[in-house]
Amino acid sequence: MHHQANRRQFLRASAVVLVSGPFVSRRVLAESKSANERLNLAIVGAANKGWHNVEQLTSENMVALCDVDSNYLAQAATVYPKATQYRDYRKMLEAEQSKIDAVVVSTADHVHAPATAAALDLGKHVYCEKPLTHTVKEARVVAELAKRKRLATQMGTQIHAGTNYRRVVEIVRSGVLGKITEVYTWCNKGWSNGKFEAWDKPVPANLDWDLWLGPAKQRPYSPNIHPANWRRFWEYGSGTFGDMACHIMDLPFWALELRHPSAVTCEGPEVDPVGTPGWVKATYEFAPSGGKSGITLYWSDGGAHFDTVSKSNDYDGKPLSDWGLGVLFVGEKGKLAADYGRWQLLPQDAFSGFKAPDPTIPDSIGHWAEWTQACKTGSPTLCNFDYSGALSEAVLLGTVAFRAKQRLEWDAQQLKAKNCDAADQFITKEYRAGFGVVGIS
Repeated sequence: MHHQANRRQFLRASAVVLVSGPFVSRRVLAESKSANERLNLAIVGAANKGWHNVEQLTSENMVALCDVDSNYLAQAATVYPKATQYRDYRKMLEAEQSKIDAVVVSTADHVHAPATAAALDLGKHVYCEKPLTHTVKEARVVAELAKRKRLATQMGTQIHAGTNYRRVVEIVRSGVLGKITEVYTWCNKGWSNGKFEAWDKPVPANLDWDLWLGPAKQRPYSPNIHPANWRRFWEYGSGTFGDMACHIMDLPFWALELRHPSAVTCEGPEVDPVGTPGWVKATYEFAPSGGKSGITLYWSDGGAHFDTVSKSNDYDGKPLSDWGLGVLFVGEKGKLAADYGRWQLLPQDAFSGFKAPDPTIPDSIGHWAEWTQACKTGSPTLCNFDYSGALSEAVLLGTVAFRAKQRLEWDAQQLKAKNCDAADQFITKEYRAGFGVVGIS
């Protein structure tokens, strides 16, 4: 009964919580399954994080499995022997389009947009891992395509469904901190030093290297990329930005209703044309809008943090940077520090006896359940591609500013750095023939 009540509360309150998400069209609703009927799913990327996603969707029907690595595909097939197996997601979508309702994309970042856009274009609901895309332009195009098709979408920012983030959003919006002008976000992890290595043997028989490259330019096999280290390479990932920033920056984006920055700067070590940096410190400026004051948001990773993070202590007297990752809201009346599972108002003495506001954001029915229910009934998802597309754009702009080596004055409408033509090459990219993105010429 408690679960059912939470579900009803979620549906009633979603229109309030979801400030900008598109609703599913009447046509899609008319063709949707009942809430109790199983979705027919196609899986793009069937191992590692992809398999974790599959494990959250066991209540649905796995129709097709796709992975460029035959070892991973075979392992997945032992659990779902009736699912048709594919190495190429394009062939899978073509062959199975009449059978499938929705697609789960859990590949390396450079394949997110091509596979996601292809599925959306066929009218299929999509769950895609974070970051939503590999480039800023892809994020905008994919979000607009999802909105135009009016499909159920969700990006893999699973922490958004946790209760802690909901409570922090409520506290921030309660006004206890006063006017908030700065937010610090950080992560100690660092993905760096990607280097292509020479290889004089045949490509491992289990891996279709050409399909793994997909939209990226053709190059000889390098043994240190698949499966674990592609994030270290600009051609396939975005370093720690791409791995962690969508999770951590999600909280201030939600609490403060952020969308597009007006300017971005990013410092770090010398730019390497191949490998991502070991650390960065980025500054995002959000202009005042809608009666709200401007916000400066800071991101740091790899252990090189801004002084406010390294010199602010938690309740135990330890620097917040020791948390590993987190968010620090800075207001005129105090600060609020949070990570995935805790929050603290600082300084502690100033908030003695503080009572958190009564919950107004209902508990989630589950991150994946939000999406499958939306596919079936048209209910909203909180990390739909409208919300997560804007979040991904901002995250990826940090990498653009770093690689362009210049402060970017950002025109979000035109997807253009007004003062830096050199940024254009990092805002979008070229695609290998046959692996383009629907909507990008």
